[in-house]
Amino acid sequence: MNVKRVLSAVAGLAIGLGVLVIGGPQANAATNWQMPFPCGQTWEGQTRGPNDAHPHNPYEAIDFSRADAQGDVVVASAAGTVKRVENTGSTSYGKWIEISHGSGWTTRYAHLSVQSVSVGQSVSQGQKIGNVGSTGGSTGPHLHFEQLLNGDPKRVVMNGSTALYYGSKNYKSNNCGGGGSTNPYTPEEACGDGYKVIDGANVTGARVSLLYNASNGYNCVVAIKTTKIGTATDVGAFLEVQGSARTTDRDEYGYYAGPVKKKAADKCVKWGGMVGSSTYTSPFEHCS
Repeated sequence: MNVKRVLSAVAGLAIGLGVLVIGGPQANAATNWQMPFPCGQTWEGQTRGPNDAHPHNPYEAIDFSRADAQGDVVVASAAGTVKRVENTGSTSYGKWIEISHGSGWTTRYAHLSVQSVSVGQSVSQGQKIGNVGSTGGSTGPHLHFEQLLNGDPKRVVMNGSTALYYGSKNYKSNNCGGGGSTNPYTPEEACGDGYKVIDGANVTGARVSLLYNASNGYNCVVAIKTTKIGTATDVGAFLEVQGSARTTDRDEYGYYAGPVKKKAADKCVKWGGMVGSSTYTSPFEHCS
């Protein structure tokens, strides 16, 4: 096994121009792999091969990114036991986690800002394990994700299908778990590091929260579901900074809509959310 190839992570986010290959599901996959993000979220996944200007290392890895990804929740792709919780500092993977899933299969989650699990801990599919970051050899917030068999990287499979090799494609998470009566995510976890709740309102089926990050001047809005948790249903959140266009995140989500983040230091904001026809819209407020 080429140890350098497995343990290094080239983390550029440029789109490559390699040969397009679409593979079928991996043979002998030991589990029902899902995306490493909460149910219903959409992320751009990028793979880069040997013919790309900036090839991935390993080639089978996939980088997930989206707007304002810093601090977004990362979850376990499948149930397993945490095998490694490492930090390579400003090089390679930065803060990363490896989970063992049995039969020689493991997954790796790299460039994290926060690691929320410890070695030996059992995790369920869809359980939070950390937050997206840009640690290590990374040029911007994203998640570097790998699936390995006996230490050898394999092409990533999610929800029964192999990811696109090589190129970029949007993927919607079906990591919806078995549901439950309690939402495992908090507004702070959904928005990420440094955000604190400053206001909130209820709609039928969700709690909408407005958060603020004093270190960067950004507001964040999320709608955390309170019913049908783990099942993808219509839910949304929006944020409007006075003088700017409103941004809305609305889709069928299992756990929450958002986070919607905008810089709003010393500016008034209008915020709110919805579940189906039940909505909340604030006035312009929190102006300083």
